Amino acid sequence: MARTNLRATRVKPEHAELLTLHVVRREQITPHFARVTLGGGDIARFSFMGFDQWFRLFIPVAEDSLSRLPSKLDTLSYARYLSISKAVRPVLRNYSVRAYREGGADGPEIDVDFVLHGSAAEDAAGPAATWARTCSPGDPVGLLDEGIGFNPDPALTRFLLVADESGLPATAGILAALPADATGQALIEVPSEEDRQDLTGPAGVAVEWIVRTGHDQVPGRAALAAATELGVPAQPCYGWVVGEQTLPSTVRRNWVRAGVPKENIMFCGYWRAGR
Repeated sequence: MARTNLRATRVKPEHAELLTLHVVRREQITPHFARVTLGGGDIARFSFMGFDQWFRLFIPVAEDSLSRLPSKLDTLSYARYLSISKAVRPVLRNYSVRAYREGGADGPEIDVDFVLHGSAAEDAAGPAATWARTCSPGDPVGLLDEGIGFNPDPALTRFLLVADESGLPATAGILAALPADATGQALIEVPSEEDRQDLTGPAGVAVEWIVRTGHDQVPGRAALAAATELGVPAQPCYGWVVGEQTLPSTVRRNWVRAGVPKENIMFCGYWRAGR
């Protein structure tokens, strides 16, 4: 199980219910990222919270897959979800809101960015990445909002953000939602130079792109080295670190040793190498 303190820091949405949305469009924005825009359906009932807002995404594998889903996902309903035959059980993955637009062409829209690892042609890509490469406008998905994990003390105005590519969408959301007077640094690791993206954020928060060298390097190791070298500022700050399990676990431990209070850190292992 991935290590995280998300349960302690999370701000839950006021109302959480299963929403059915539809693909509006899809595009490959960089060599290792595809963007799927969702809208229509129940989009009017989605409440945008900003920062690292995340959700459960249910991708149907059969025509009536979504009709079998529970309206929430607690221990009991998750067990019921797992009891659904694999032939019709939707794929379940966690994703972040990359961007939200109230005034899309046909109403509100949500952008969701997918990391593209592996080759679909060689059947090496995961089911969500394969779907992101092949979905079409009108395709339905289920979405269950889970709120945000970025929840600093309002008195803190300096921030350290660290992520590998799996945390890039959430990092982008945080940068866009930070107050204009925020200061700090964001370290973002990506697989290639071409995977850099234009991000909107406060002028006082410097963004450093860290490009991995070598195809066999585990994601997050380069960001870990950069975060270790950077250390922490002398003044109080809030640290947020996500990605492959080793990255957040180690960076969080280093920050605590350097004197950052545990309550001023949010960390989450989004995934684990080799699994």
